[in-house]
Amino acid sequence: MTRDITAPAAGPAETLVFEGGDWFDPLEEAVRGKVRSFIEAIIEEELEASLSRKRYERRGEGQATAAVGHRHGHRERTLTGTFGRLTIRVPRARLEAAEGGTREWKSSVIPAYQRRTRQAEALIAGAYLSGTNTRRVRRALAALFGGTISKDIVSRAWRKVVTDWQAWNRRDLSAEPILRLILDGTVVKVRLDRKATAISLLVVLGVRQDGQKVLLAIRNMGGESEAAWRGVLDDLIARGLRTPEFIVVDGGAGLEKALCALWPTVPTQRCTVHKHRNLLAHAPERLHDELTADYHDMIYAESAKEIEARRKSFLRKWRLKCAAVATSLEEAGENLFTFTRLPKSQWRSARTTNAIERLHEEFKRRIKTQTVLPCAETAAMLFWALLASGQITMRKVNGWPTLAEQIVALPLDLAA
Repeated sequence: MTRDITAPAAGPAETLVFEGGDWFDPLEEAVRGKVRSFIEAIIEEELEASLSRKRYERRGEGQATAAVGHRHGHRERTLTGTFGRLTIRVPRARLEAAEGGTREWKSSVIPAYQRRTRQAEALIAGAYLSGTNTRRVRRALAALFGGTISKDIVSRAWRKVVTDWQAWNRRDLSAEPILRLILDGTVVKVRLDRKATAISLLVVLGVRQDGQKVLLAIRNMGGESEAAWRGVLDDLIARGLRTPEFIVVDGGAGLEKALCALWPTVPTQRCTVHKHRNLLAHAPERLHDELTADYHDMIYAESAKEIEARRKSFLRKWRLKCAAVATSLEEAGENLFTFTRLPKSQWRSARTTNAIERLHEEFKRRIKTQTVLPCAETAAMLFWALLASGQITMRKVNGWPTLAEQIVALPLDLAA
C-alpha cells in the first residue's frame, strides 16, 4: 500500500485553524475596508484629473475646459498588499487621442497587470532571503495574503532585484576608499543539466579607510584559475578600483599568479587557517593535535620576534617528525607572516580570510532548505542580496583606527 507523502496529514479543520472564527479580528477587517475605500478614492481622483471633470459633471460648449473623454463603467481587480488581499472596483474610461479616435485610460496608481504592491513583494522577497524556500514562504504568508502566494510568485518577487543586481555589478568604484582586499573562492551547489554540480563563486571583499568591510564582487567564472581571477580583478580595475595597500588570499595558485601579474609589490598575506588545513593534510591523524598546538603557538605568538623563533623551532622539529609538514610550511614563504608588518591591533583580521568564510557559512545556513540552487547566476545574486537587504551585516575589521599607519618592512628572518 502506498501513501502520498506530499498530501497534508491534517484534515481541513486543522489546516485552517488560524483562519477560523476564533481568529477573526474585527479591527483588521475594518482597516481593510477603509483601505479599499481609500484606494478606490485615489483612482477616482486620478481619473477625474485625466477627464478634467468630476463624476457626473457635464461640460458644454464655451466652457474653459472641454471634455477629453468619457467613463464607461467599472471592473473588479484584486490587489494584494501588506494590508492583505482586496477586491477593488477600478473605473474604466476612454480618452480622446491626439491622432483621432479614442484610447483606453490606464491608471498609474495601479498599472496594468499589477496584482501586488511593491511593499508586499518586498515582504515576500525578505521572507525568502531570511532563510527558507519558496514553498515555506507561501505557507508562512498564506494567512496574511489570503492563500494567494504560490512558489512561482515568491520566485518572481525576489528576482525583481535583478535590475539592482545588474546596476551593482556595473557601479563605479573610483570613489571607494579601499585600503585592503580579501579574496577567496566559495563552493555552492547549483543545477546544471539537471544535475547538482558544485561551482566556485569568486568573492572579493574590500576594507575602507574607516575599517568597514564591503562586498566588491561575487562572480562565477568557471573555476579559480589565473584567468578566472584576472577576469574578476580586471573588471574591478576597469570600474575604478584603486591599487590596495594590503591583500589577504586563501593561497590558491591561480589567484597568486593573477595578483603577481597585477600588483607584484603589494604586500600579500596567505590565510593562516588555510595553511593549517594544508599542514594537517600532510600529517598522519595521530599527529594532528600536536601539530595544531605547535602551529598555533607560532601563529598566535605575542610579537614578531617570538613568531620568528617559534617558526625556526617548528621547522627543526617537523623536519625530523614529518618532513612533508615542514616542506608545506616553507612553501608558503614570507606571505604566511606578512601580517606581522602591520600594527598588532590588526593582526587578528589580517592573517585570515575568515571574513569571507563567515559570509559563506551564513549563506549556506540560509540556503540549506533549498539544497540545490537553480543556476550559478542565481547563487551569486542571492549571495549579494543577503548583504544588500541587510539579512547579513559586516562589522569593521579589528584594529581599524590604525589602518592609516604605514606597513613596515618584513621583520622576520626566514632562514631556519
